[in-house]
Amino acid sequence: MLPSPLAVPSAPPQVSGWRAVATEADRARLRNWRTAWMDALAKARNAGAGMRIVAQGALLAPDAALVDPAPPPGDYRCRVIKLGAQSAGLPDYIAYPYFACRIAGADGERSLRKLDGSQRPAGLIYPDSDRRMIFLGTMVLGDEKRGLAYGRDADRDMVGLVERVGPRRWRLVLPYPRWESTLDVIELLPRD
Repeated sequence: MLPSPLAVPSAPPQVSGWRAVATEADRARLRNWRTAWMDALAKARNAGAGMRIVAQGALLAPDAALVDPAPPPGDYRCRVIKLGAQSAGLPDYIAYPYFACRIAGADGERSLRKLDGSQRPAGLIYPDSDRRMIFLGTMVLGDEKRGLAYGRDADRDMVGLVERVGPRRWRLVLPYPRWESTLDVIELLPRD
């Protein structure tokens, strides 16, 4: 008698794209992005930053992602907004000045690099859905010429959501970054 087709074990599904690369810790951070965002906004509002949050519009609105999330290759003006301090003594809201960054790549592959400053995120942007892409990268520090490979140092690993929030406005949302805040939002504006 032949075994029932239902009894035949199937091969596990193949994992590809960012899921094949992401560490388990970063998968957990991505799964909890909304919790990080809501906690960070609550801390910032409680610290008196409510009007500054409102002034940022879609940039700091968790559900503002638009379709077609891929930022085109080119040079960008970028800035970081940190929300919800991880420890006492740190601000619950801080917006840094713009810095230079670059999106490179073609044929669906993209990379993001901050070009100046003492903390410079660098990594790859992977397709995910019609409203978001996934960033997996590392933090390049000080005078380092290049960062460590992703997955080599958990304290330097970065994971985030890349989303379009306006006609020519993108954001990289980093839930539970390793240092300072509960949520970092990096605004990306093409440099014309």
